[in-house]
Amino acid sequence: MGMRSTPPVRRLRLGLPRRMFSQVLLMQVAIAAGVAVLATGLFLAPLSKQLDQEAMRRALAIAATTAQDPQIAEGVRTTAPSGNGPVQRAAERIRRATHAEYIVVLDRDWVRWSHPTPSEIGRRVSTDPSDALAGKEVMEIDRGTLGRSARGKVPLYDAGHHVIGAVSVGIAYDSVRARLISAIPGLFAYAGGALAVGALAAWLISRRVQRQTRDLAFSDISALLAEREAMLHGIREGVVALDRGGRIRLLNDEARRLLAIGDEALGRTPDEALGAGRTTDVLAGRVTGTDLLTVCGQRVLVANRMPTGDGGAVATLRDRTELEQLGRELDSTRGLIDALRAQDHEHANRMHTLLGLLELEMYDDAVEFVGEVVGDHRATAEQVTERIQDPLLAALLVGKATVAAERGVALGVSERTRLPDRLIDPRGLVTVVGNLVDNALDAVAATPHARVEVEARAEGRTVVLEVRDTGPGVPADLRELIFTEGWSTKKPPAHGKRGIGLSLVRRLAERQGGSATVGPAAGGGAEFTVVLPEALAEPGLVPAGAEQAAGAPTGTGTGTGTGTEEEA
Repeated sequence: MGMRSTPPVRRLRLGLPRRMFSQVLLMQVAIAAGVAVLATGLFLAPLSKQLDQEAMRRALAIAATTAQDPQIAEGVRTTAPSGNGPVQRAAERIRRATHAEYIVVLDRDWVRWSHPTPSEIGRRVSTDPSDALAGKEVMEIDRGTLGRSARGKVPLYDAGHHVIGAVSVGIAYDSVRARLISAIPGLFAYAGGALAVGALAAWLISRRVQRQTRDLAFSDISALLAEREAMLHGIREGVVALDRGGRIRLLNDEARRLLAIGDEALGRTPDEALGAGRTTDVLAGRVTGTDLLTVCGQRVLVANRMPTGDGGAVATLRDRTELEQLGRELDSTRGLIDALRAQDHEHANRMHTLLGLLELEMYDDAVEFVGEVVGDHRATAEQVTERIQDPLLAALLVGKATVAAERGVALGVSERTRLPDRLIDPRGLVTVVGNLVDNALDAVAATPHARVEVEARAEGRTVVLEVRDTGPGVPADLRELIFTEGWSTKKPPAHGKRGIGLSLVRRLAERQGGSATVGPAAGGGAEFTVVLPEALAEPGLVPAGAEQAAGAPTGTGTGTGTGTEEEA
């Protein structure tokens, strides 16, 4: 026969309840009960001692009063101890009047002259009366023939003030205990009332904690905090949390990177941590909306802000720099493709013209026509490279001239332009020029005799850049507003939003300690002026990035700007 298996015995485990409400309530009730018990115990201990002291002082007072009775001293001196003697009668009278347990009068030989039990008279006392016979007053709690009592002993003097005996008075300790026990119900009543009030307060506090924590267990809250930390520092979006006072209380790693700030920003407002700007306005809630575009340093950010229930807010930041650059490169590439398509069409027309001249045997006219076409392109390239020696900037302007020609705009370089090949940050200047030229081309589109002129000159180590156009110009009340991030009156491109180009130009200029302004151009239109101090290296020195910039391709060679004179 096989043995039958018995199911495992499940042991009952006692522990704290899982719900936070129950745990907090249980702990607070336990604390209140503990405090009530401790307070009661601390009160009872001194009360017991106080009752003992009171009983001993009462016994001592009765003993002193008895010793002062002249009949007792005279009886001890002149009579023998007797159950009917004057000493016994006087002592019993005082005992009954004071409700003492006993009054014992004894002589110097420790012999009793009075006692509640007459048979004890004439016998020696059971406790040592030496201190009282030596003239001292004694208070004590002791045990004698009548049990435990509070005692008071005083010397007994004769008329000549000589010690002839002692008086010992006892008060039953049971009476002291009875008084203590009678006080306990009242103490427990007060303690119970305090415990009830504490339990009610604990319940109210626990209910508030339950609402605020949504009745989660402590382990759940701990797990949520761990998951929150992992999530905040693991996601690729910047997260900035602000309290109800508008101060930053949380920054994850990505937010620190995008905003270029650290822990010193915690506890400060965005204005104090970042300074004035659109990014600060978005974080502070002064600019509202979804997917707000802003520029921080050289980064293009998309920001969203969500208020929280406690009066604060949480803002998220996404880095759109690379996407914006790719989108602008796509716009530039499309422009170049359109320009190449137009050039192909124009080239075909010119070839047809040349073929017609040859068929008509107008050879001299054919030679002149070819010379004019080749000369125009060569003159433009030579004009740019002669006055602008930086290869990146020269290549940009040659490409922009081709795009401008296709759009019916004459793009030229001012005769005052002189820029040596000593730029410290050629890529930054390419970005500035590309944005301003694209902005000018947009402004003069569909206008008669459209022209854009670029002037770049060196004044010591400072580069002054001016871009003029024959467009409608910029009204005086908009000359600062157009440099604001995200402001534009033009339709956004397919890849994103407008309102970045001119803001980025000003940011790049201010980063180098310079400025970017706009004013009216001579003869109408707008003139943008960018001043870049310390933009050129000392003569004879090769800038740190010059060799790399000269040989490396750049995505802004054909322009990356999306700004417009109507932007803001």
